[in-house]
Amino acid sequence: MLIAGFPAGAWGTNCYVVAPAAGEECVIVDPGHLATQGVEDTLAKHRLKPVAVVLSHGHIDHVASVVPVCGAHDVPAWIHPEDRYMLGDPEKALGRSIGQPLMGELTIGEPDDLRELTDGGTLTLAGLEFSVAHAPGHTRGSVTFRLPEAADVPSVLFSGDLLFAGSVGRTDLPGGSMPELYESLARVCLPLDDSTVVLSGHGPQTTIGRERAANPYLGEAARGPGAPHPAAPRRGL
Repeated sequence: MLIAGFPAGAWGTNCYVVAPAAGEECVIVDPGHLATQGVEDTLAKHRLKPVAVVLSHGHIDHVASVVPVCGAHDVPAWIHPEDRYMLGDPEKALGRSIGQPLMGELTIGEPDDLRELTDGGTLTLAGLEFSVAHAPGHTRGSVTFRLPEAADVPSVLFSGDLLFAGSVGRTDLPGGSMPELYESLARVCLPLDDSTVVLSGHGPQTTIGRERAANPYLGEAARGPGAPHPAAPRRGL
């Protein structure tokens, strides 16, 4: 399997390009702010042909390049219905202005072919099977995408802004909920094997085992309802 990732834009949001191997079809995960050139460079380097874009949630730092990327390659994008409105109104999703200088670098709106994700569904794209799990807390429509273990390759979780190395996504923006985020951590992340590789929306890659042992938020989620939960820190949007 080939997974190429790079941080993009003002918020350093990780964009990933996923394919069975070089020279084949691929899926683009979270083409965010100023990600277009990085996507094109990655496609050229590995001789890849996109077939779809999938979005972990609707915040502008994860979706700002979805329109130009989909338009350039005539591919659909997938997003959870509860975050769809953010594509057309990113400032409403943040509860504040994102700043005039950045607005001049954004393409606001939906791509021509936009499809909706469902919890528990499976997307078969580019010869890969992505399991979709609704994981609200950071936003109402946050999702994760998981690729199953194959041969000597461990399972991979694209966690969006649900789980980071040593931390979790912020919950202080519209649609955020700390109780829901803890429930999502418990339901989506805790059952996974320790060897599962976690590729998150911000920061370095990690594993479920590493986070189970050292991430205080995942530890609190394991304690269940009623445990004293620390507030989520701010990373990205």
